Amino acid sequence: MTIEIRTDPFPPNDQLNALWAAAWGEHTPRDFSGILPRSLAHVGAYDDGHLIGFVNVAWDGGIHAFILDTCVHPAKRRMGIATRLVKAAETLARERGALWLHVDFEAHLAAFHRNCGFRKTEAGLMKLR
Repeated sequence: MTIEIRTDPFPPNDQLNALWAAAWGEHTPRDFSGILPRSLAHVGAYDDGHLIGFVNVAWDGGIHAFILDTCVHPAKRRMGIATRLVKAAETLARERGALWLHVDFEAHLAAFHRNCGFRKTEAGLMKLR
């Protein structure tokens, strides 16, 4: 198995929605055509041409970038794919001018993000819906 990491692949909605449904279970299909072009970067992982992992890098238009929606298909987890996606996103964010890379995550993912180089900070979150 050779996993290919692609920069800014712009996968079709059906591929992204299928990946998200597999990775997160409950998922309402979304239209990504208005999201991805505004991102600083996005990275896809492909196995034999099939999208098996993805991460989006949103940004504020300045020095702050944000890792969003890192996911890997459940059948392909624990192979280092998510780490490769985050590292590629880090490199792209740096190359494209960001000085800070932020990420929010659930507590069970703390060790993963720490191993990717993130440090713990205080942050706030407000649910809007």
